[in-house]
Amino acid sequence: MLRKETVPAQPEITSAGLAQRILYTSTDLRWNAGIIPVSGTLYLPKGEPPAGGWPLVAWAHGTLGVSDACAPSWTGHKSRDATYIQRWLENGFAVVATDYQGLGGPGPHPYLVWQAEGRSVLDAVRAALSGYPDKVAPKIFITGQSQGSGAAIGATIIAESYAADVPLLATVATGLVSTFPDGPYRPDATAIASPIYTTLIMLGGSLAEGAPTVDDLVSDKGKPILKAARESCAPEMRDVARREGITADNVYVEPMVQALARLTPVTDMRARRLHVPMLLGTGLADTTLVPTRQYAEVAALCAVGNDVDWKTYPGATHNGGLNAAFPDALAFFRGVLAGEKPPSNCSDIIEPGPPGEAATGIAFND
Repeated sequence: MLRKETVPAQPEITSAGLAQRILYTSTDLRWNAGIIPVSGTLYLPKGEPPAGGWPLVAWAHGTLGVSDACAPSWTGHKSRDATYIQRWLENGFAVVATDYQGLGGPGPHPYLVWQAEGRSVLDAVRAALSGYPDKVAPKIFITGQSQGSGAAIGATIIAESYAADVPLLATVATGLVSTFPDGPYRPDATAIASPIYTTLIMLGGSLAEGAPTVDDLVSDKGKPILKAARESCAPEMRDVARREGITADNVYVEPMVQALARLTPVTDMRARRLHVPMLLGTGLADTTLVPTRQYAEVAALCAVGNDVDWKTYPGATHNGGLNAAFPDALAFFRGVLAGEKPPSNCSDIIEPGPPGEAATGIAFND
């Protein structure tokens, strides 16, 4: 922990006895910059901690942008995420929320580079434990949504090698972004052919060394969206795209398919056996990361013998899946704390239908 200061109150977060903006050390993976400062926020519940301290939830947020203006520790958490943090606090969990490397701190943000984002998550936990050893228990849970789902699973993958001192107990991920090219299930398409996300990925370090720069790849028509990405956040990028008529067909100087081919597949993972159980959640009305893509991640993690409980939420969109999954996430973490063996439904998962179908995605046995 390098620095702690009071963070302005948010109306959604009413159960924090302590709310701080924090700055802590991590290590850069993408640009080999060594030890770096990373910002974030830390919340402790009201009242006295239980014996041994409050268990800690490490929260990994979804896509906000790549500009410092998007860092939650600077601008506050967006309402959905603040509500999610509040629900953990009111149920007796402390929360540490990384901004990720390069958001709110020096240098670029390695957007979707899960190995780097996972380090930011784990080092935020280390900072919380060292900053409040008498109030935060060595009982760690990770949860993340969308971009943060990759950070959460990434942190779980690297925890044993990078942060063996972090006592991780379980992981929850929703709005699943990671891709598994080795299968066993391969959805029809996994690339996100969007002028918003693709531009963020280019700025976030996914262009290979020697490739044209993002400035060279973005067309004159697309320049306003690039400017918005550098100066503001995803909502402003969407506003600019609508106002200027910027689409996947005109944002770059070459067809989108060629632009995508230039990118390092940063969401790709190789499935491996992990040492903690996982709950994975998918909104069946998610049109951003479609259910079949998310099912592919579940199938890959199940295929190598992980303990996975996959929950699906009919009618839940990409935005709505996070808080729809909260009751299941809370029960999951409480069960782990109680020493219960978490359920796994890997033997029952089936391919879901298209977004919006009233399908469960799971074959339940009565």
